[in-house]
Amino acid sequence: MTSDFHVRQACAADAPVLARLRWAFKQEDHEGDLSTPVRSVKQAEQWIRERLDSGRWLAWVVENGEEICGHVFLHLVERVPEPYEDATPIGYVTNFYVVPEYRNRGFGGALLAELRTRAQNTGMDVLIVWPSDRSVPLYRRAGFEASAELLEAR
Repeated sequence: MTSDFHVRQACAADAPVLARLRWAFKQEDHEGDLSTPVRSVKQAEQWIRERLDSGRWLAWVVENGEEICGHVFLHLVERVPEPYEDATPIGYVTNFYVVPEYRNRGFGGALLAELRTRAQNTGMDVLIVWPSDRSVPLYRRAGFEASAELLEAR
């Protein structure tokens, strides 16, 4: 495991790289299917920039030197206020990706650790994720567990 990397919070200026990595991530999910996308990487870049600027979405990147080689996003889902407890947001974890050549070096674990630290420091008591089969072991190592409380309608 190498220690020549660092994790930092992403900013809107990172949007071009984050959009390109998002496209690489989804192409990998689709096993390299290079069919015509329904939206451009430029549209994704704009979407990411707007969300990071709004503060309702947060993201962290892992850098090896000056190269961004992974990311994870956190969407803050507001809860309806209630009279007897603070309605801290729920965190929706998504778009977790590490470039293949940097996997198994601790980069993904470092991203999730940073995200969890931020969630704990802001009083967020629930993080949810819909993991891929491939990512389940990593999420479990980072402290995520299956929930008997969540229901889903499709």
